[in-house]
Amino acid sequence: MNAVEIEEQVSALAELPFDPDEFPYAFLEAFGNKSTTIKRLRAGTSNKSDQGGLLQANNIHLQVCNEGGVSNTLAQLKASPATVKSKAKFVLATDGIVLEAEDLNTGETIACDYKDFSDHFGFFLPLAGISTVKKIRESSFDIKATGRLNRLYVELLKDNPEWGTAERRHDMNHFMARLIFCFFAEDTDIFRNPDQFTGTIERMSEKDSSNTHEVISKLFRAIAAPSNQTAVPSASHLSGL
Repeated sequence: MNAVEIEEQVSALAELPFDPDEFPYAFLEAFGNKSTTIKRLRAGTSNKSDQGGLLQANNIHLQVCNEGGVSNTLAQLKASPATVKSKAKFVLATDGIVLEAEDLNTGETIACDYKDFSDHFGFFLPLAGISTVKKIRESSFDIKATGRLNRLYVELLKDNPEWGTAERRHDMNHFMARLIFCFFAEDTDIFRNPDQFTGTIERMSEKDSSNTHEVISKLFRAIAAPSNQTAVPSASHLSGL
């Protein structure tokens, strides 16, 4: 699995209702562990934990704990003889409300709300055999954005298969390039107001998104107009196009 695929899996896991029994296995699976590996861990044949958690040798020692016990549990995992003996790279503890983890090689730590742990997936990429440096971990949000765009691209092709043909591929790439520019311009304040592009689409689109393509088309035409080179038009401006 590459970083984008891992991000998609981790984000999907973070969005699910927290299952304390399944989380340790689902977490490892999100980082590319095969079903046979997970099966052995479930059976206990390769689970080396001495804390009642899940310890994968040369990888991670993690444990789900009672509410409010995350910090103490993390300290116990770190001090565990089994953690040292199995040469675990990470320790992780969560109660489904907060999540804390430490990279035992670098001493770096994370602490966040459970629902936000996918924002830190880059911290755990060594679990998938992907060597990271700080610069790569700091690009986690870029990887997340890439994953979202990949999914958008796939969904667009599902509804518009002709866009994947050689004749229309240029049009599809042009459309995606325009979207990426608008997202970038909105994020870096090139557009004057926050959420001016995405907010206009949200306000002007029907609830079933049946006219979203028309709204985006009007936005692109307005942006291309000489008098609108530096700003996305407002909803009232769009209504007159």
